[in-house]
Amino acid sequence: MTAEHIQRLASEGEGLTIEYKECTNALNNSVFETVCSFSNRYGGHMLLGVDDNGVILGVNPAAVKDIKKNFINMLNNQQKISPPLLLELEEIDVEGAVVLYVYIPAGSQVVLCANKIYDRVGDADIDITKTTNLAADLYGRKSAAYTEREIFPYVTENELRLDLVERVQKMALAENRDHQWKDMTAMELMQSAGVYDEDWRTGKKGFNLAGILLFGKDEVIRSCAPGYETDALVRRKDTDRYDDRLLVGTNLIEAYDKLMEFIAKHTLDKFFLVDNQRVSVRSWIARELVSNILVHREYSKGFPAKIVIESDRIYAENWNRSNKHGRIDPSNFTPDPKNPIIAQFFLNIGRADKLGSGVRNLYKYTKIYSGGEPELIEGDIFKTIVPLNGIGASGSTGELSSNEVADKLPNRLADKLPNNVAGLLTSAEMAFLSSLLSFFDECEWITNSQAREATGKSDGSVKRFMRNLTSKGAFEARGETKDRQYRLALPND
Repeated sequence: MTAEHIQRLASEGEGLTIEYKECTNALNNSVFETVCSFSNRYGGHMLLGVDDNGVILGVNPAAVKDIKKNFINMLNNQQKISPPLLLELEEIDVEGAVVLYVYIPAGSQVVLCANKIYDRVGDADIDITKTTNLAADLYGRKSAAYTEREIFPYVTENELRLDLVERVQKMALAENRDHQWKDMTAMELMQSAGVYDEDWRTGKKGFNLAGILLFGKDEVIRSCAPGYETDALVRRKDTDRYDDRLLVGTNLIEAYDKLMEFIAKHTLDKFFLVDNQRVSVRSWIARELVSNILVHREYSKGFPAKIVIESDRIYAENWNRSNKHGRIDPSNFTPDPKNPIIAQFFLNIGRADKLGSGVRNLYKYTKIYSGGEPELIEGDIFKTIVPLNGIGASGSTGELSSNEVADKLPNRLADKLPNNVAGLLTSAEMAFLSSLLSFFDECEWITNSQAREATGKSDGSVKRFMRNLTSKGAFEARGETKDRQYRLALPND
């Protein structure tokens, strides 16, 4: 999210999918009523630090940390929000004012705020708890729109892999040692995760399709979701058929492991320093491909989902419940979860990032890995294409030195920098610069906040990189410290 996008949202006015809150020093109850109503309707953008007229007032910088912490805590307090939501406020500097922003996606479950049901009507959050026909209509919309919520009343705990429950608890605790699943029984965890559900139109109670896909025994999954299978292929030598193949039809938790292992077996692993840590960028790319094809596909169709590794690319395809068509642009991408229960579950166990981050991460890490950009094309069939450019197809492993990073990563960057500068840069600095290349193709100058948005790094990391790159001659700077801007230093003649 950029300052320009915030200004555009502030100029559009409040409505069905946009809400402003002043919240200068603290959160108020209306924030959570809006979270509830957006989740129950079409989703929406909420801006804190903006008044009802769209004037950007800003949040008190001294209160930002507590507001962000309280927001997360209240969304995980079932007395406040049920079922819990995993959302975070993003901090954006808009001409010196701090605005806190969050996108609330539409959910597949009805969300309650303080045991009340709110729906979005125009620019208002309306309590419909006691309006029976409106509440029933809301439950009906949710059940009809998301096939992951289809209930199978004859599936019992005997048809599930309950041995997986302890594993996912450990995974959730690895992400958050105080996670709400910590001391829950298997059934309590299922209910908390929304995979044991109730249809208020019919009175049906039971495990839904999301729960069966996550925990079901293989034969139960085949019966309830006969179209579910993921086909992983390698096509390098035998391009008409395949060199290697893996068919995966097991639960989503173990399917993730099998698909990650398949990609690891057939692609080159390259390690880079990211924030001074040695990171497998290939693993991050594989994580986004695999989690996307498992979390966001439409399971009611028999279209065979596939991941195909070729000499010059990896691509994935899956059937999709599309709300738009065409190539996704990460600069103005609005996330739209196709299976919110499964997406939330993967987020809890650390196999997916907060909504929208996956697209940005895929762009970020593909540039680091191969110097190219991925393509994400939405339609009835969702396609993700990651270029390899000869880097990821050899099947061996290794580590790039700083000089190798300079040679491999940004071929375009050599023409943009003064002579000998690349030899002074660390691999992390080269990776940081590479993630900014597309920005510099459009604009000459960049601010710290824009660099943070483009790279996904923290404020402290961005400031450190900018300072170091300027001292090494890669950047030129102008302006005072608070409003400083940077551009690539001009190449030597």
